[in-house]
Amino acid sequence: MGMRKKVKSAGEIITGKAKETTGKALSNKSLERKGKTEKAKGKVRHVLEKGKDKLRH
Repeated sequence: MGMRKKVKSAGEIITGKAKETTGKALSNKSLERKGKTEKAKGKVRHVLEKGKDKLRH
């Protein structure tokens, strides 16, 4: 996986987790949902990039 894509997916996971936690702490369902979505998006991107790497090698 390219370093840039690896960092981007990790950043999405971390940002999503932060938003989710903040949403839970403030009882803000919208922010919590956005965080969960962003975290899931980062995880999916990470898995897809790992799969691409396995196919290349």
